[in-house]
Amino acid sequence: MIKIAAVYGSPRRKGNTAELMKQAVSGARDEGAQVEEIFLRDQKMSPCLEIYKCKEEGQCAIKDDFQKVLDILMASDGLILASPIFFYTVSAHTKILMDRCQSCWVKKYWIDKVPFGKWTAKRKGLFISAGATKGKKLFDGALLTVKYFFDVLDMELWNSLLYRGLDFEGDVLKHPEYLKQARETGRDFAKALKK
Repeated sequence: MIKIAAVYGSPRRKGNTAELMKQAVSGARDEGAQVEEIFLRDQKMSPCLEIYKCKEEGQCAIKDDFQKVLDILMASDGLILASPIFFYTVSAHTKILMDRCQSCWVKKYWIDKVPFGKWTAKRKGLFISAGATKGKKLFDGALLTVKYFFDVLDMELWNSLLYRGLDFEGDVLKHPEYLKQARETGRDFAKALKK
């Protein structure tokens, strides 16, 4: 059975990205995937403190919920990451997770000495995001950050669902077509992981 980690990066439980994620998760489950949902707002996770103890064995020295979350990510065949846009990048909750994965970067590139750009993606990731403004470059920063985050997890960015003009809780409910697209994409993502 395909395993998918679904990481909710919004500070709101019923925000727009959370609603979109719920649809993607439903679609993946419709296709038979086992999905483990992680709400970052509920995790006790420190930011990276640049201790660099990870240089020894590639493991973070900070003892909190990060290791539990990382274990789920590493055991998955794919990752669905959902985050709203804050100042043209991902939310603080999401960025803390990403920054803590610096230990994975150290293990991959310093300890295991994998040559940059010379690895093959073993897994796939889907990114879902919503932002309040309609700016042309609204998602540019987030997409670059997500791409490199997926890199350390040996994933490729399979697809992204990016929605502008969604700010207040419930705004996405005015766009049933977005919710339908998220569900269909979740189903397609599970299909793609089976191949």
